[in-house]
Amino acid sequence: MPTELTALESQSDELALLGLMQLVSPALPIGAFAFSQGLESAFELDWVRDEASLAEWLNGVLEDGLTRCELPVLARLHDAFSQAFGQADMVEGRKSIAAWDEWLAATRETAELAAEDSRLGASLKRLLGSLNLLPREQQLQSEGLLPPLLPPQAGYVTLFAYTAHVRGVSVRQTLLGFAWAWMENQLAVACKALPLGHTAAQRVIEQLRPALVNAVNQALTLGDEELGPVLPGLALASALHETQYSRLFRS
Repeated sequence: MPTELTALESQSDELALLGLMQLVSPALPIGAFAFSQGLESAFELDWVRDEASLAEWLNGVLEDGLTRCELPVLARLHDAFSQAFGQADMVEGRKSIAAWDEWLAATRETAELAAEDSRLGASLKRLLGSLNLLPREQQLQSEGLLPPLLPPQAGYVTLFAYTAHVRGVSVRQTLLGFAWAWMENQLAVACKALPLGHTAAQRVIEQLRPALVNAVNQALTLGDEELGPVLPGLALASALHETQYSRLFRS
């Protein structure tokens, strides 16, 4: 029996890992490749011009953005989904999901950043529906006065947390996966819009891999009162991108 249980646990862990790889894959058809998060404007402004300045920009966004915003909120959302699916405090879990989803929406400082979060969330929700991974409407109707499990206009981070929970991905692995997907997308932007080769992009990955781990470590220690991105440069770049003369990425 212990051997059978160990085998089942191992299979569950492997399925969770594969589910996370699917969720963070650049091939996931949600359109993340279409957004630069202000990076294309940073190129135009000459704030980012080469491998070294790109690594510095990404490290800054990671430290003052993801570490203080998306990553700690992902952890809270993951826990809230566990609570919402449980037998006790289901209502509180669902209220917490809605509250953090609204909080994230309020941190988007430009129309471009807000549109990215909402559009990617809507795309991921449609994909989950086609994979039969959304909560069934009949179940929601039978729950009576319970708030909906997913907010009607849930953003990308909330849908990411939901998918990771459904796939059985641990909190820490969820945060690492999200940070990795963000970094890969930003490097893809740089390879398209800068004279940056793929080998240079891999060097940036090697430089930033420890920073991703440190970001997750720090994000898991922050209290609610310590959260909030501090990225005035990214906000300005994103705002300017909306009227940039020549663009490869959506605004």
